[in-house]
Amino acid sequence: MEPQFLLAKAKDEEIAKKGECGGAVSALFKYLLDQELVDGVLTLTRGDDVYDGIPTLLENSDDLIETCGSLHCAPTMFGDLISKQLADMRLAVSVKPCDAMAIKELEKRHQIDSNAIYKVGLNCGGTVMPITARKMIEMFYDVDPEDVVAEEIDKGKFIIELSDGTHKAVEIDELEEKEYGRRKNCQRCELKIPRNANLACGNWGAEPGWTFIEVVTEKGRELVENARKNGYLEVKTPSEKAIAIREKIEGVMIKLARKFQDKYLEENYPAPNNWDEYWNRCIKCYACRDVCPLCFCKECDLEKDFYADENEITPDPLTFQGVRLSHMSFSCVNCGQCEDVCPMEIPLARIYHRMQKKYKGETGFVAGVSEELPPLYSPEKE
Repeated sequence: MEPQFLLAKAKDEEIAKKGECGGAVSALFKYLLDQELVDGVLTLTRGDDVYDGIPTLLENSDDLIETCGSLHCAPTMFGDLISKQLADMRLAVSVKPCDAMAIKELEKRHQIDSNAIYKVGLNCGGTVMPITARKMIEMFYDVDPEDVVAEEIDKGKFIIELSDGTHKAVEIDELEEKEYGRRKNCQRCELKIPRNANLACGNWGAEPGWTFIEVVTEKGRELVENARKNGYLEVKTPSEKAIAIREKIEGVMIKLARKFQDKYLEENYPAPNNWDEYWNRCIKCYACRDVCPLCFCKECDLEKDFYADENEITPDPLTFQGVRLSHMSFSCVNCGQCEDVCPMEIPLARIYHRMQKKYKGETGFVAGVSEELPPLYSPEKE
C-alpha cells in the first residue's frame, strides 16, 4: 500500500501527559488490550534507573502508564523472546528497526506467526550501552549518573534530566569523537524508520505533543482507524512541511550511517593479523550465539561431537566462529548484541555487518527488509 502520514495523540489525558509525544503508541496498545485483540503487550519497563530497561509482558491496560517514555540506554531485543517463549500468544510489541528486522526474518523462517503480532515501530537514532552511558554522563555532564531521572536524543544531542528538574545536553558528534555516545552498530545502521513494521512512529516532523505516524501496512491502517473510532486516539494530517522535515532528518541520519560504515567497515577495519588476535581471545562461552535473535536451531552445530575435544580444551576459535559466520552472516540485522555480550571484547558485529553488506552487494538481499528468504538459504533447520 501507499504510505500514509498522520499525526496522533492519546485521548486519555494521563497517557497523553506521561507518554512520549502525546502517548499515541501507548493509546494504541491500550485499545488492543481493552478490545482483547491481543493477549499481551511486550514492551520495556524502567527498572532501578534509566540505565535498566526490562522486557515486560503486560496483560492489563492499566499497567501501560508505567511503560511510557523512552529508554535509550537499554539496548534489548524482542525477536528471540517472542519466538522461544511467547509464540503461542497474540501480541503487540514496540520495536526498534533492528527488532523489526529480526522479527521479520523469524517470520519468514516460520518461528513467529505474522498474523498473531502487531508491530508498532519506533524511529531510532541509536542506543547507548548502560555502562558507557554512566561513564559518559559523569565525564561530559559532570554529574552523578544516579541523579539522572530521564534521557532523550533530540536534534543531534543527548539530553539528560536531573532529579532537580534541570536539563543538560551534549552534541552526539562530540561524544562519539571521544568514543562515547551511541553503540557502534547503531552508528552504522541505515534503517532509522522501521518501515518493516505495521506502523512507524516517532517525533521527527511532529508537532509538540503529537506522534508522527507512517502507516506502512493495511493491518497498521486498520489499527489506527479503529483506535480513533473507539475514542482512544486523536488523529490529524501533518503538513507538507512536517513530512519534508521528517524526510530530511532521515536523509541526514542515513548519510551519517554510511560515513560510519566507511570508517568502521573499510578505513579502520581490522587487518587479518588483528583478527587472528581477536579470534584467539575466544573462550567458546556461547554468549554470542545465545543472545543472537536469529539463532533458533534446536540442535546447534556448534555442540556436535566433532567440535568437542577429549581434553575439554576449547576448539580452534576459527572453527567455532567460522561456523557461526557461515550460518548467520547472511541473516545478520546488525543489532550488535553479539558484540555487547562478548566477555573478551571481540568486535563481532563489525565482521558480520561487513559480510552482510557484501552479501547485499552481490545479491541485493537485506536481512530484515527484503521480503524473500536469503539466496541459497536452506530451510533444513526450521
